[in-house]
This record gives sequence, structure tokens and C-alpha cells, in this order.
Amino acid sequence: MLSKRLWGMAIATAISFAFGVALAQEAAPAPPPDVTTQRDVKLSATQMRDEAEGYLPEMERGASTVRRQLSESREKRDVVKVLCLNDKLNQIDVATRSARDRMPNLRGAAEKNDADRSRHEFTVIQVLRDRVRSLVAEANQCIGEETGFVGESQVTVQIDPTIPDDPSAYPTDPIVSQPPVIASPTQ
Repeated sequence: MLSKRLWGMAIATAISFAFGVALAQEAAPAPPPDVTTQRDVKLSATQMRDEAEGYLPEMERGASTVRRQLSESREKRDVVKVLCLNDKLNQIDVATRSARDRMPNLRGAAEKNDADRSRHEFTVIQVLRDRVRSLVAEANQCIGEETGFVGESQVTVQIDPTIPDDPSAYPTDPIVSQPPVIASPTQ
């Protein structure tokens, strides 16, 4: 009963992270995250803890990459890209902080050798890691402002001198051919 409730909470958390994103712009869909739950089911509680310990540095590297992109966009004064990257970075920071807050729970469950609790915490941390991967991919697709010219536009038109003055006029001596006569098979 308690195990079903925990799995339900894990699934609800995953769904809320998946649909809780405010998209700043339309972009090509990110590739689906690499969720390897089949392999992870066979891990012991300590193996889950050890593997999850490696997720946090990966998440931090993703945040620093987006942070660097944000800094470059601010230097270029690209407001559109700054807004997009800032949104992605905030979401990455929330997911990373949440994973970091869950690590003590996973460590405690691993020390007590509580397989169900360890699996639950590990699954939630995995979902958060996958969310960060997805957000980093979305951040790489943030598009900046269009480069344009300041000032008035001027349009110049050149007409080809070989074109007749009024090409819509019919020719004076049109060549009209008669269509071939076709016999009907019923006549």
C-alpha cells in the first residue's frame, strides 16, 4: 500500500515536471530523455546511491553551460535570448536543487537497506536529471533577436529592357491549332 503510494507520488512528480514548463518560444522538440529504468531496477540500494551521486555534477555542468550562454547573450544585449536562457536556467536550478535535497533521503534509505524507498528516491532523482538534460537541450535552441538595419528602407526596381511594354496583349497573328478529332468507342 505504501509502495503504491510512493510510486504514485513519483509519477505525479514526473508528470508535473514534464508539463510544468513555460515555453518561451516554439522550437523543434527535444529528443526524449534517456530513461534506463529497466537496468536500474536490478541495482541495489547502495548502487542506486552511488549512481545518483554522479547525477549532481552532470546537472551542475549543464547549469554552468547555460549560465555561460546567458552571460554571452547579456554581453551582446540580446534581450530575446536572455529571456529564454534565463527561464531555462531557473528551471534547471530548481530541478538541481530538488535533486540535491533528495540525496540525503536516498543515502538514508541506502544505509537502512530499504529497497522500496531507495528505488523511489532514485527514480525521482533520475527524472530530475532527465529534466535537466531536456532543459539544456532546449536552451541550446533559444533563438536571439533578428539582426536588422536602423533607418529607412529604400527599394530600387530595375526593369529588363527586353520585355515588351504590355506583355498581356494578345499577339496580332495568333497561331491557333485545331484539336485532334477523337472517335468515341461507343459511336
